[in-house]
Amino acid sequence: MERTEIIDKIKNIIISTVKHENFVMKDEMSAADVDGWDSLTHMIIITEIEKIFQIKFKLKELNKLNNLGNLIELIDSKILQK
Repeated sequence: MERTEIIDKIKNIIISTVKHENFVMKDEMSAADVDGWDSLTHMIIITEIEKIFQIKFKLKELNKLNNLGNLIELIDSKILQK
């Protein structure tokens, strides 16, 4: 799967979860940079990502994430492992 496809899917999940119309996604963004992204929406976003990409995250993998770029890389690596 191309990186742009991963980005588009993540962006759609975030938009539908935090209800942002004009959301611009950047690799260096973290949850703290997005209005409405709190601990509950974080769980929803991660669950939706696992469902859409048919992958499972380990807690230690999630704890190492610093930004959306790291999340994209992790998803890409998990897709390649399938």
